[in-house]
Amino acid sequence: MCAKVLVVEDEEALSQLLAYNLRKEGFDVAISEDGDEALIALDEEKPDLVLLDWMLPNQSGIEICRQMRARAETRELPVIMLTARGEEDDRIRGLDVGADDYVTKPFSMSELVARVKAVLRRASPTLAGNVATFRDITLDRETCRVHRGNREVRLGPTEFRLLDVLMQRPGRVFSREQLLDRVWGKDVYVEIRTVDVHVGRLRKSLNSRGEADPIRTVRSSGYALDETYLTN
Repeated sequence: MCAKVLVVEDEEALSQLLAYNLRKEGFDVAISEDGDEALIALDEEKPDLVLLDWMLPNQSGIEICRQMRARAETRELPVIMLTARGEEDDRIRGLDVGADDYVTKPFSMSELVARVKAVLRRASPTLAGNVATFRDITLDRETCRVHRGNREVRLGPTEFRLLDVLMQRPGRVFSREQLLDRVWGKDVYVEIRTVDVHVGRLRKSLNSRGEADPIRTVRSSGYALDETYLTN
């Protein structure tokens, strides 16, 4: 699972605890300490889900959620509100501005992770489930196996993660920098050319029997799964 979660929480101890537990479950996590920083992060790279604290400096979580729902780019982005407010009126208010779920502090991390997976499952099943499919390609995250039609495709761990990222957003063009961050990690130094090498290996394995190439190269931009390609 490589879904990206943006944690918007000004209490550092809690944000680090959330990040630790989400990363342990396989999520990619970014942290913003206030609403203004969160809006900038959303402009730079849209996550798959936002954990949004109600009480934030500068702008409240309610206001941030309202702004997200007013933008076409983030209108459908899943949001889970985190708050110490437990009154029914407050919960209704949070849901009325567009939050998908509402978790009252204090909460258990196991419950929070379960809520994240449930919301992702509704919003984007390929991110939350163990099996992802694209045309005749099936990727099983639990067994780390890939099939193309009836044929098992042998992939190394890096090529497996690369295909997983591409299959999460068919048609979306991922830049080489984005693929480096998602596949190798932000704290690992890898030359940009390495992405091209591993995409070449992935193509060779996927198309070893002359199948149509599902990976599209976008000049000067990056790579995407081609939604228009035809299976043989």
